[in-house]
Amino acid sequence: MFIAEGSKIVLDFLKNGAKPYLLIASKTWINENAINNSEDIYTINNETNTKCRIIETEENIIKKCSALSTPTNILAVFRYSESKIENIENNLSIVLDNVQDPGNLGTIIRTAEWFGIKNIICSKGTVDVYNPKVIQATMGAVLGVNITYTDIKEIISKHASPEFPIYGTYMEGENLYTKKLSNKGFIVMGNEGKGISKEITRLITEKISIPNARPGTGIAESLNVAIACSIICSEFFRINSYI
Repeated sequence: MFIAEGSKIVLDFLKNGAKPYLLIASKTWINENAINNSEDIYTINNETNTKCRIIETEENIIKKCSALSTPTNILAVFRYSESKIENIENNLSIVLDNVQDPGNLGTIIRTAEWFGIKNIICSKGTVDVYNPKVIQATMGAVLGVNITYTDIKEIISKHASPEFPIYGTYMEGENLYTKKLSNKGFIVMGNEGKGISKEITRLITEKISIPNARPGTGIAESLNVAIACSIICSEFFRINSYI
């Protein structure tokens, strides 16, 4: 199971069909969002038509349970969904090579959901998608993307072909904005500090880069991995309109 925190995220999960095991909420939240049916069983927000158990408690108790620096008045416990990969062969998918920061993973998931990318394939060393900080950063988008953890070397080797390119981001790669981009393949994003590992680099067939508008004059040496992923996905979408 995993924890989601915050009224918007919890209600988004419920509206999108996630089944809660338990909610822990303040009296204020319950009065605003729930209807008591019997004992501690409630219907949430009517439109979700979700019945579940709620434990009412004080906000200072929720604060002690919270993983957030500014906790809210609702915690929800959900069951893991089954991980799966769908229709890789005819679409773009994101592959993550040991991305460590929960906020980065959450943002990448939101980006994938926004641009209609259905699969994110993570190395086993990538931060856990059910880390509370990842869940928080996705703002509910985790429900719209298939996320799986596997041996990415094996899955890249299995699918790589002239018709199915493996894109990797490198400082010395070809300009993203002038390169012809496919409407299918893998977009590989690397670790925050080390980039794409040497083992995976050997499998990259198309090296791409986001050009610096001020080469040699700027302070930043590189872009944050989540920001880079967003820019790359946006350009793939612009070029191919593959949705």
